[in-house]
Amino acid sequence: MRKMNSEMMELIISYVDQYFCEKHVTPSVNEIAQGVDIPKTTAYRYLVEMDNRGMIEYDGQSRAINTPMINKFTTGSAPCPVVGSIPCGTAEEKEECIREYISLPVSLFGKGEFYILETCGDSMVDAGIDDGDRVVIRMDCEAKVGDIVVALLGDNESTLKVFGGIDAENQEAILLYRNEAVYPGKEIRTKDLIVQGVARHVIKAL
Repeated sequence: MRKMNSEMMELIISYVDQYFCEKHVTPSVNEIAQGVDIPKTTAYRYLVEMDNRGMIEYDGQSRAINTPMINKFTTGSAPCPVVGSIPCGTAEEKEECIREYISLPVSLFGKGEFYILETCGDSMVDAGIDDGDRVVIRMDCEAKVGDIVVALLGDNESTLKVFGGIDAENQEAILLYRNEAVYPGKEIRTKDLIVQGVARHVIKAL
């Protein structure tokens, strides 16, 4: 690679800032490469070098980039990964792929370990969660009866349901649907359940 130059570094910062202002997320390494017309590997090396020089913050993830302007804009916020999608119907395997990062204001969402899941399906509509909503999931808390949880089942499948507690007689965890019109009284029972987080907020598009 040719010697890194300051003009390209400033161009990258300018592109990232403009992208963030327009879309409220930072661009991926590939988008930066296309935006400033350099190869992706070169863009990555620039980002690493700029992080080493203290010009930006970059931890090697696709969109985990902060410039001085973005840091000022997101003071009091925390980056939260958007992780694939999760069904609100029958249980399906959750996609473990970070699509982007979104800044969550601490004043609204509080402090903690969060991630965001996009929902699909209709089994939670009575709880105010519709197909295509984004649900903010908190990981560092204990699920209580009545909480909406991300449930990893014994067959390595996950789903978003209401935690109905434990059936002491059968030692089964109970997961409840919330759409009486379509799934009246329907539930899932399993002896192999891992709670991957508790739903705390729903983000809807208007």
